[in-house]
Amino acid sequence: MPTTPAKHGSRAPEREAKKPMIRKTTGQKPACLVNASVTYCGNDQIYAFGGFDQFTDEVYNHVLKLDLKSLNWSLVDNYGDIPGVRMGHSATLYEGNKLLVYGGENEHREYLSDVVILDLKTHHWTQPEVHGNVPKGRARHAAVVYEDKLFVIGGLTGETNYILDDICYLDLKTWTWSKTWTFVQRFDHTAWIWGGRLWVFGGLGMDMERSSEIWWLDLKGSPAANAAARIMGPSRGHHGRNDPFSHPRTEPYTANSTSVHIRSRRGGPTAPGAISTLKFLSGPYVPMQTSGTHFHVCSSGALLDFVTPAATIPHRDCNLSTLELDSMRWQKLVEGSEMFSTGYKWHYCTMNEDGTKVWMLGSPQEDPGNTTVGEQQLSEVLSIDLRRYGLLGNDSAPTSEQNRILAAERSSAVSAGLGSDLAAMFDQSPDTGSMADFTVTANVDELAFDEDDSEGTMGGNTPTTGSSSGNALFVSDASANCSPPIHVHKFILQSRWPHFKRLLSAKMIEYQTNKLHIPEPYSVVRAFLYYLYTDDISPHTAYCRDLSDVAGMLVMANLYDMPKLRLLCVNRLSREIDIDHAAVIWERAGRTEEEWLKNRAARFCMMNWGRVVRTDGFRSLTRSSLMELCEVVDTEGRVVGGEELDDSFGGGYASANTSGRRRHRDSTTETEGGDDTDVDMN
Repeated sequence: MPTTPAKHGSRAPEREAKKPMIRKTTGQKPACLVNASVTYCGNDQIYAFGGFDQFTDEVYNHVLKLDLKSLNWSLVDNYGDIPGVRMGHSATLYEGNKLLVYGGENEHREYLSDVVILDLKTHHWTQPEVHGNVPKGRARHAAVVYEDKLFVIGGLTGETNYILDDICYLDLKTWTWSKTWTFVQRFDHTAWIWGGRLWVFGGLGMDMERSSEIWWLDLKGSPAANAAARIMGPSRGHHGRNDPFSHPRTEPYTANSTSVHIRSRRGGPTAPGAISTLKFLSGPYVPMQTSGTHFHVCSSGALLDFVTPAATIPHRDCNLSTLELDSMRWQKLVEGSEMFSTGYKWHYCTMNEDGTKVWMLGSPQEDPGNTTVGEQQLSEVLSIDLRRYGLLGNDSAPTSEQNRILAAERSSAVSAGLGSDLAAMFDQSPDTGSMADFTVTANVDELAFDEDDSEGTMGGNTPTTGSSSGNALFVSDASANCSPPIHVHKFILQSRWPHFKRLLSAKMIEYQTNKLHIPEPYSVVRAFLYYLYTDDISPHTAYCRDLSDVAGMLVMANLYDMPKLRLLCVNRLSREIDIDHAAVIWERAGRTEEEWLKNRAARFCMMNWGRVVRTDGFRSLTRSSLMELCEVVDTEGRVVGGEELDDSFGGGYASANTSGRRRHRDSTTETEGGDDTDVDMN
C-alpha cells in the first residue's frame, strides 16, 4: 500500500508531541570534546572526563558533572592522585560509587596503560598498585566490568601504529593483570556482558570500515579466564606512526574521530573459551553502520543501535533498531521521525544501569554562517525512556533469556528454583495434594467480552466490581458461558495481584465462596494466573502459546494496573508481531492506550495488508475498529497490486518491496566457529 505524504500534515504536531524531550542545560557547559568519556553514575548524575578540544588543540583532565534533575553542569573539584590529561580512555562505573579510568592518549601523543579511580562520593582520585605485566598502552578501546574484573578489549596503540586485537582483564580484588589473549581487532567499538558472554559490536577494523560483525566470547566455565597470569602480548612491529589528532580541524567534527590510517598486526594465544562471530550482510532491518552516527548500548538482552542525524544520512533515515541476542534477529523499533528532532547533532550516549533510560548529549547543528566557537557545547540533553518502546530493562528482563542463550535451548522459562516449584502446583486439583483453596473460571469462547457493552455486563451476569471503562472485571455467578475451574492458591493471588487482595479485604462474595469468574477468554485467564505463579510470559507448551493470549493479558494488565506485566506484554508483542496477530495486537494496543505499540502494529499491517486482511484476527475486529485501521493510511494512499504495481511505478516500488522480501527471506550471515570450537582469527 504505497502512499504519498498527506497534504495537510495534520499528524505532524501529534508526532512532535510524542518525541522524547530535548532540554537545555545550564552552568559550566563543556565544549563538544572529542573522545572524552561520558558515564551515567547513578543518582541522576552524568560525569564527563578528559577529551580533546577540536578548536584549541588542548587535551583536558577536567571532571564535569551534569545533574539530570536541575540540568546544571558543574566543574568538579577533585583531589588526590589527579590523573594527567587524556583522550580516548575508558571510564567504567564500579560498585556504584567508583569510576575506573583506564588508558587513553595524552597531550604528547603517548598511549597510556594506567588505572586511576575516582571516588564519586569524595571526588578523591587514587591510583592502585597493580601487579603482573601491564598491557600495552592504548586509546579508543572498550572496557567492561564483570565479576570484579575489568576487561579491556582492542583499541589503538601508537608505538607501531596498529589496531590491537587482544583482550585481558584486571582483577579488581588483587589488582593483578591477567595474561593477554587474541580476540577481535577493533577500535571505537562497544563491549558489554550478557548471558555469561562478552560481546563486541561496531567500531573499525583493519579495513577501516564500520563493522557489521558481532563477536562474543564465553566467559563461563573457562578456567584460564579465572586465574591471573603474566602477560603474553603480540610482538611489536616497527611501522611508522600516523597521528589521528595531528590536524584536528581538517575533518568534520565527530565524537569518535576516525581520520587515521592504521596498520594491523596480530599474534599471541587465542582467548580462552568459545569465540563466535556473525556477520550481517543484508536484510531489510539491518542498520548500515557506514551511514549516520551510531550509538550502541545493551538492554533487555538486546543490542540497541541508535542511528542519529549526521551529514551522511537524511533525517528520515534515522531510527532505533534492536538485535535480539538470543535469536540474532534485527528489527526496527522506532522511526527517526518519532524520536529525533531536526536541527540537532548528538555526540555522546549513556544509559543507566537498569537499562531503562538513555541520555544523549549534543548541541544544535552548526549553521554554515555561524563561526562562533562558544556555541559548540554539550548544551542539549535528549532523554529517552526505553520502556516506552517495550524494552524491559536489565532488572525486569526474565532470566529465561539468559538461560536460553547459555543452554542453547528454547524450553520453558521456568526450569529451576522457587518458580519451578510453584509452577508445578498451578491448576492442580486439591485431590492431588496441591492444597489449592480457590477456583477461577473464565469464558469458554475465544473472544473477549464486547468492548461496546456500555452496561458492563456479560451474558446476563451482574458484575461484582468494574473498571472505569465500564467493562466487567469479575462476575460472581457465571454458570452460563463458564469454563472448567482453574485451581489456584489464595495466598499467591493475594501476594501477587493487588486487585485480588483488595477484593478479599472487602470480603465480597468471592471471599465467602472461594470462587471467581473473570469474563475473559479461558486461555488468557489461565496464562494470566500462570504469570502470577512464575513471573514470566515466555512461550510454553500450555500457556502463552498464542500472541492473542499475550494481547489479552495486556488488556488485563491495563485493567488491573499491573505495570510489570504490561511491560512484559508490550515487549513480547513488539518482538513477535506476525501476520496472523497484527490486527489483534493493533486493536488491543489501542484499547490499552499503548500508542507506540499501536503505531508499530499499524505500520506492520500496512506493509502486509494483503495478507493481514485475510486473517481471522482481522475478521474478529469490530466495525469501528476496522474503519479506524483502514484510516491509518493517509488520504492520498491507494492499494495497487499485480501488473498495475509494476506498470504504475515502472517496477520501482514493486522491485523495492520484492527485493526487500527476498532479502528478508534470503538474509545471509557468515558464521565462524561456534560453541564447541574456537574461531580461526587469521
